[in-house]
Amino acid sequence: MTQYKIRPGTKEDMEFLREMLYQAIYVPEGQERPSRNIIERPEIAKYLNGWGRDGDIAFIAIDEDKPVGAVWTRLFDDRNQTYGYINEHTPVLSCMAVSPEYRGDGIGTLLLSKMMEKVRSEGYESISLSVDPGNPARRLYERYGFEKVGINGTSWDMESKFGEN
Repeated sequence: MTQYKIRPGTKEDMEFLREMLYQAIYVPEGQERPSRNIIERPEIAKYLNGWGRDGDIAFIAIDEDKPVGAVWTRLFDDRNQTYGYINEHTPVLSCMAVSPEYRGDGIGTLLLSKMMEKVRSEGYESISLSVDPGNPARRLYERYGFEKVGINGTSWDMESKFGEN
């Protein structure tokens, strides 16, 4: 297996983060991917608008010098809720994606592990996310202690509590 490096994400990664936000959109097998402008919709754009604010954490997976995957969390509040929102003290895993040609090589696991470690070290009690129940990534999230805590549209809101894992 290739040795991928994981580094913190910065504002300079914005173009790649936008691509990963698009790649993270779950499309069931046999269905056509939506147009790229879907990430401009307000309910999706909020995952990156104003990137770099307090509470934003990102990691980028690198193969040699090429970014191949990303994960990031953001804090939201009652006035600016999003899918997966629990409360203003729980970071939302806003996006985790791997470039299509690199999927299945453990990069998602590396990214999620690094993010869980970082969020826990920052003193947060839990982390949340939203996932389509048919998305294969759901099994990875469940291995990391995420449990269904609600439904938002067709997606599951899930939370992993650090003190209980």
